[in-house]
Amino acid sequence: MSKLISIGHRGAAGHAPENTLLSIEKALSLGVDWIEIDVRAVNNELIVIHDSTLKRTTNGKGSVYKKTIPYLRSLNAGQNQKIPFLGEVFDCIDGKAGLNIELKGPDTVKPLLALIERYIQNNQWSYENIIISSYDQISLKQVKALKHLIRTGLICKAATQNRISDAENINAYSIHPYHRFLKESFVKQAHYRGFKIFPYTVNQPKEILRMEQLGVNGVFSDYPERVHSVSSE
Repeated sequence: MSKLISIGHRGAAGHAPENTLLSIEKALSLGVDWIEIDVRAVNNELIVIHDSTLKRTTNGKGSVYKKTIPYLRSLNAGQNQKIPFLGEVFDCIDGKAGLNIELKGPDTVKPLLALIERYIQNNQWSYENIIISSYDQISLKQVKALKHLIRTGLICKAATQNRISDAENINAYSIHPYHRFLKESFVKQAHYRGFKIFPYTVNQPKEILRMEQLGVNGVFSDYPERVHSVSSE
């Protein structure tokens, strides 16, 4: 049985404010294989934040899309952290882990692919250590149409045969299902069709162990150090 890949969810969100450089640095210190973050395009800038509103994760209020970049960057995203630019995340990781970028909101694909291309050409990055993921199949199709070498991951809540067909239709690399609905039959069928399986968000050791027993390739976790701990037992 292969060792589970540990994917730090929004960095290491169980230890530090999600989607901040502090959270990413913590994930790296815990020895993650990959880091997952969320990206939105706001005023032609790619920023790292999950919600379309500011209240839950910052000391601001209102819609992310109705604010200026200087205002967004002035906010406290927890423990005096700023909302990062995506480029800052790339610089922080610097090839020390893979990066799973979840698309959030409109008009994100083209600027994201342009940034990725710059980092692949000039830094410690390759197409093999980047995955672009989303629930939105149209966005993932656009990614593959513009840059076929990019790996894409289809996020889904229910792990059904239809999701495997959807992943085939968009030429995805991986499927990212909600862990509680996942069954061994789905994992086996998805593997047979050539997909990696990375369930989200798996935090309790007994849940991580169940995922390993189902034969998944890796898991997203707020406590990514637990993944290697359970997987090595």
